[in-house]
Amino acid sequence: MIVSGLGDRERGVSLSGLWKARKAEEGDRRSVGDVNLDHSDWLNIEVPGLWRDVEEFCDADAVLYRHRFDLNGLEDRRRRWLAIDGLSYQGDLWFDGAYLGDTEGYFVEHCFEITEPTLLGGEHLLAIEATCDAPVDRTAKRNITGVLQHSDSLDHRLNPGGLWRDVRVEETGPIRVDDLQVLVLEADSDRAIIRLGATLDSAVTTTADIGTLISRATTVDHKQQVVLARGRNEVEWHVAVEKPELWWPTALGDQPLYDVQVEVKFEGQRSDIRVRRTGLRTFELRNWIASVNGERIFLKGTNLGPCSNDLSSVSRSDYRRDLTLAKNAGLDLVRVHGHIAHPHLYEEADKLGILLFQDFPLQWGHSRTIKMQAVRQATAAVHQLGHHPSLVLWSGHNEPFSYDHAPGLRADHNNKYGPFTSHVQQVPSWNRTLLDRSVKRAFEKADPTRPAIAHSGVPPHFPQLDGTDSHLWFGWRHGEISDLQVLASRLPRMLRFVSEFGAQALPADAEIAEACEADNFPDFARKVLSTRFGAQLDLLERHSPLDSSENWSDWVLGTQEHQAEVIRHTIEILRTLKYRPSGGFCQFLLADAMPYVSCALLDHHRKPKKAWDAFTAANRPVIAVADLHTETILTGQRTCAVHVVSDLRDHIGPATLTIDWRASGSKPQRWTYSGDFEPDSVTKVAEPMLVANQIGQASLSLELRGTGVHAINSYELKVC
Repeated sequence: MIVSGLGDRERGVSLSGLWKARKAEEGDRRSVGDVNLDHSDWLNIEVPGLWRDVEEFCDADAVLYRHRFDLNGLEDRRRRWLAIDGLSYQGDLWFDGAYLGDTEGYFVEHCFEITEPTLLGGEHLLAIEATCDAPVDRTAKRNITGVLQHSDSLDHRLNPGGLWRDVRVEETGPIRVDDLQVLVLEADSDRAIIRLGATLDSAVTTTADIGTLISRATTVDHKQQVVLARGRNEVEWHVAVEKPELWWPTALGDQPLYDVQVEVKFEGQRSDIRVRRTGLRTFELRNWIASVNGERIFLKGTNLGPCSNDLSSVSRSDYRRDLTLAKNAGLDLVRVHGHIAHPHLYEEADKLGILLFQDFPLQWGHSRTIKMQAVRQATAAVHQLGHHPSLVLWSGHNEPFSYDHAPGLRADHNNKYGPFTSHVQQVPSWNRTLLDRSVKRAFEKADPTRPAIAHSGVPPHFPQLDGTDSHLWFGWRHGEISDLQVLASRLPRMLRFVSEFGAQALPADAEIAEACEADNFPDFARKVLSTRFGAQLDLLERHSPLDSSENWSDWVLGTQEHQAEVIRHTIEILRTLKYRPSGGFCQFLLADAMPYVSCALLDHHRKPKKAWDAFTAANRPVIAVADLHTETILTGQRTCAVHVVSDLRDHIGPATLTIDWRASGSKPQRWTYSGDFEPDSVTKVAEPMLVANQIGQASLSLELRGTGVHAINSYELKVC
């Protein structure tokens, strides 16, 4: 099938569709590339797709693929290339019986020249041995697959192996533009400087013409000549754009995008063309406080895991749906947690103005043998994704600690007090000290335009006393929510950027309820809930005891209400610490990829849990917050600080804040304050004295009214 517009090239033949496959056995491995092999009795398999979707392959670690096709319709005397966009995780390829090469990296795009074997025309055979081993030792994994093979939010027993993106044949002239890189070095209202780099694969020694066309409302046409040797030539050049339209995150402005077209001509004729779409902006991160185009912004975000446990099934509209949900919840940032997604995610983020905190797919413990491969794949990630303005931060490794726990047990289940007190996480390790630094250096070398951190969730330790971002699970894995305020006063650097927090909650999912025999509550199938659906029962029952619920639905509701409280209060605390010291946060997790019990706000159908409304309310541009982040208070009198937090870029005023306090046995109290509020600010408005004279219930209500602003908030407490 001849198609145009495949990726960023003009023409090609897509090989996607129905292929033949069988489980890899030793004898078949030796003959998989044999052109005379009869594979008519092999099973049909869909490409793109994962091999576990075929019942006979569900437990396979390696599968053999074969596909016969012709190239009728492509031009003669042009170079031809086999492009593999996504093979998970390793592959060996044969073309017309000859060994072509190997691949490694589930997200890495690979290309092989097949000009000579296709000169004769007729039918061709592509054969692939694809391997994705299940980790034997999860503390020393060899595959760089991140959360796809080791996660608390996915069933990591599901093998992600297969050809999950397109396979195609492309054609070019004598010179191919390979590995086009586009990075915006600087940008302001006067000028933007774009650095371009490419590998030009030339079949001849020649002088070639390179044309760079950067277009939006106006066009920049840059031309140059380069001398090419036969083989691969590394070329780099810069192009200036005068008076550019700057790209902004959604909270700060519009998202104009420029098409960057690179065309190579040989003897006056087009040989190849590549196109990247980019936005012109700068991004800085100083002490975890972000600025876009010089404008400071407090980053409100969430973690986005895979949209589905089958990456091959995720569509562009799926990515747009999830990013739109995040945008509508008032977020500026999404952390792409523990994986690299399909390019559609990054394209949609560019359009919507959502910033991306990109994890490299290293998750927990990895083997010493992967260092060089990790560096290669980190460089490939920059080359493939560096042109996206939405992507603003690289992170090399999520929690580089040697966790190997059963489903339903938390990663730090042996650590009573939390990740920043664990001795294991304080001593030097090969993963954190050597592997992660190498990956960080690879990011910095390939991409000088973005900040890169070696790892995520590493507390202050020797010799890196500064630490990185924080994973703080107060109110869930350890402590009370109010302990977060104590930590802020004692170790403020721990709150500079909190990239994981939250609590598990059961979804109101009929499949989970049926599988766990919910009708027998409280004697439901506990093992199924834990091992199949990942429920951390020790923590769920600690925070939502079974004996406090009448039935399964009541218990589900109780877990969701606790999750809502944890998320709401954590965000309120962090927002009142805006810039002093907090630069932002990412809640964990936006949505489930499958029926599961996780920290997600939305289940796999995108049905919201109770926490969704609390999350959205806490992220509104303007909120009024009281210093009441606890379930109980003691009888007597206490002061309560009340803040107004504004993320707006305009003044608020005049506005009136009304505070109402009601407590059993005490006279109702009301305070009213009027004034103006600065843009992008946190203002301490009052510190009223709350009176609660007897045991019972109490409530505090806040209401802020002004021109274009109406914010309400309330707190329910027990007086003890």
